[in-house]
Amino acid sequence: MMRTYKKSHLLAGAAALVLLGGGGLYFAFGRSEAPTPTPVEGEAGHADDDHAEEAEAPEGVVRLSPEQIQAAGIQVVAVTRGGGAETRLAGRVETMVDARAAVGAVVGGRVERVLVAPGQTVRVGQALVSIVSGDAASLRAEADAAQAAYVAAEQAHGRDEELADQGVIARREAEVSHAEALSAQAAARAARARVSAAGSPNAAGRLSVSSPIAGVVSSVQVGPGGFVAQGGVVAEVTNPARVELVFNAPPQLAAEARPGARMRVTGPAGEFDAVITGVAANAGGQNADGQSSGATVIRARPEGGGLPPAGSAVSGALITGGQGGGVAVPTEAIQTLEGNTVVFVQIDGGFRAVPVLAGRQAAGRTEILRGLTGAERIASTNAFLLKAEMAKGEAEHGH
Repeated sequence: MMRTYKKSHLLAGAAALVLLGGGGLYFAFGRSEAPTPTPVEGEAGHADDDHAEEAEAPEGVVRLSPEQIQAAGIQVVAVTRGGGAETRLAGRVETMVDARAAVGAVVGGRVERVLVAPGQTVRVGQALVSIVSGDAASLRAEADAAQAAYVAAEQAHGRDEELADQGVIARREAEVSHAEALSAQAAARAARARVSAAGSPNAAGRLSVSSPIAGVVSSVQVGPGGFVAQGGVVAEVTNPARVELVFNAPPQLAAEARPGARMRVTGPAGEFDAVITGVAANAGGQNADGQSSGATVIRARPEGGGLPPAGSAVSGALITGGQGGGVAVPTEAIQTLEGNTVVFVQIDGGFRAVPVLAGRQAAGRTEILRGLTGAERIASTNAFLLKAEMAKGEAEHGH
């Protein structure tokens, strides 16, 4: 049976933890306590009785102020809905699709200068190589000619409008010249677009091939004086900061994994939480018989932290088969007190030990089958300190 505990028990327990592990917990629990004044002779019995009545807490309750909770590092979290079995997945850290660029030349030409080297950081639009191209010069000439034709057609249309207003020519001729001006304008616009797509070469056909993303140059494929064909890769750029988690999952998991669901990931630097960003069914390619392998690919991003370098191996734990009406708590929140499995539910002025029936564990959380409604807030990190105080109080009551 759980017993009644005084705040003085908490102070004594914190002091004991100081001797065992560092000293900070004494101040966390005890700094707001003032020393009890020495009673006047003849009143000691009454003073002790009054103090005991004031310090007495309800059964199974540890009294703590918000300042003491914060100083002790006790984290209070909400009970979450869910539960289910744990499915382990093998994965890796990969560069995002939009974080890699194989930069190619739109037109063929001679490489005049190489402006970057492997390992160099570049920004969006920064020139990587300079090319001199006869094809690019032709495109620029066509654009200039198209622009000149448009100007001439627009001037002719203006003259025809004046003559038509004076009655020298028929209005129909002015309308025809208007249509010709519009056609020349469209041709000039298309020519300018081709020049822009080619890298905006000048009249001599000189242009720069620029990086479409910010990142680090991973390789350079050409050298000064060489020739690059149309579409040939001149350099590769990668953004090492844009990486994601990619897991291979069995086909049946595609129906249970959903974007926004959380999973626990173990990497080279330890464990962290991640959120699923995408689930692709039948994304595993084809097998030796040419049939779809049916594998599911799950992509995820970390919550509030970075990832190991691209290529690092990781493993993930995903909760599947859960019941929508169940509740789950962090596994570290569950403690054993006097042979009972309990969690410490936050109340006004402290915490109450509430017996629960624990179910399955998955991804750092434990399913609660009975004892909680799902609306509570409970002690998670450092909940063992509350257990230690109650256990110590029980020992003192036994003497």
